[in-house]
This record gives sequence, structure tokens and C-alpha cells, in this order.
Amino acid sequence: MMATFVLIPGAGGSSWYWHRVAPLLRAAGHSVVAVDLPAGDDSAGLAEYTDVVVDAIGDRRDLVIVGQSMGGLIAPLVCQRLPVTLLVLVNAMVPMPGESGGQWWANTRQPQARAQKATRDGRPVDFDVLTDFFHDVPPEVVEEALSQGEPAQSERPFENPWPLTAWPQVPTRVLGGRDDRFFPVGFQRRVARERLELELEELPGGHLVALSQPAEVAERLQFHLEHLLEQASPT
Repeated sequence: MMATFVLIPGAGGSSWYWHRVAPLLRAAGHSVVAVDLPAGDDSAGLAEYTDVVVDAIGDRRDLVIVGQSMGGLIAPLVCQRLPVTLLVLVNAMVPMPGESGGQWWANTRQPQARAQKATRDGRPVDFDVLTDFFHDVPPEVVEEALSQGEPAQSERPFENPWPLTAWPQVPTRVLGGRDDRFFPVGFQRRVARERLELELEELPGGHLVALSQPAEVAERLQFHLEHLLEQASPT
């Protein structure tokens, strides 16, 4: 089955984040929609972000929705608006009903998990974008990212209570980078179990795994789609 992979970025909202994964999916015959979110718009909340994704999808079908980091707040909302075959979270925030993105950090104890990992690794606890995000990304990709300037990200979507009353009834997979320093993989595993009752699958790579391990990400996305379809097929 050829699918439409809808790739939702994290904070900063740039579709460029997926620029190493999208060609691999297209080469395998799939359609790809990599979305630019209105990250710099202080009037845009979760509803507006969801509208942007839905509008970008248009009338495409056979949808696989993929949310990275902050994109985990938005991807399930798309599933409430359109028929979706599979939802995949990649190093993603997993919200609870009524919880805002701003509350998520303390509620999940992410700051403590990040600081504990930094201490175990012998690194400074203070956040550093190169150390926390780009430590395993190829130098030429880091250079290209930095040449674009610091991405804008409004706090507005973090203020909205997450509007769903339950997780959407869509098959969901959770992928986490085993070298993620921002959302450590053990932290992600705990959150997935507590909030979704799902097991996390580890990938090589850090928080920006689509930049550091694009072939692995593309392969796992396709694997989970194919495995899901095999399970659904009559024997």
C-alpha cells in the first residue's frame, strides 16, 4: 500500500526538519506532506496549527500522521478531523486531556529527567542547543540549520488546554531516540506507558533523529505501516 505520510515538525514549525526523510519516503513510492506550522504567529493556537495541517493534506487519503516533539500535541488532533491509518510519535510530547503544553513539562517531570541524564553523562545541566539537540547531527546539516537563524516559536500553542477527552482511536506507535538528551529515552518510555499504555521503540539518534538518522526513521515508519496492514489483512 502506498500511503501519504504527513510529517509534523516540532517547535519552530519548519518542514525543513523532515528534508532528509521526505525524499526517502517518496523514493519508496509514497506521497509526503511536510508541514510548515505558524510558529511565529502569536494568534495561532492548537486549533490553528491543526487547521494548517488539515489544509495541507487536502483530499489526500491513506494517511500516516507523524508528530515530532511538540508535534505530538497536534498530530492526535488531526486524527480527530480526518480518517487516519496510523499515528506515529517521534521523540514527541504526549498530552493528557485538559493539560496545556506549558503544564506538560512539570507534569511529566521532563526538566528533572533531562538534568539527571546530563549529570550521568558528565555534561553541564544548563540547556545548550548544540549539545542537547545537534550533538549527533552531521556537521553540514548543523551548518545549514544554523544558517537559517533561530526559529521563532510563540508560546500561544502551549497555553491551550489539550482539547480531546481521550486519545483518538487510531493505531499509535511511539518511537524514541536512544541518544535523546532533551527527552531521554527512559523518560519517553515511562510517559508512553503511563499515558498511552504503549511500549516505546528505540531508534538510534538524538532528539533531532530525522536529521541524524533519516534512513532509520524512514525505514521504521514504513515498517510500522506494513506491519499494521499485515495484521489487518485476512489470513
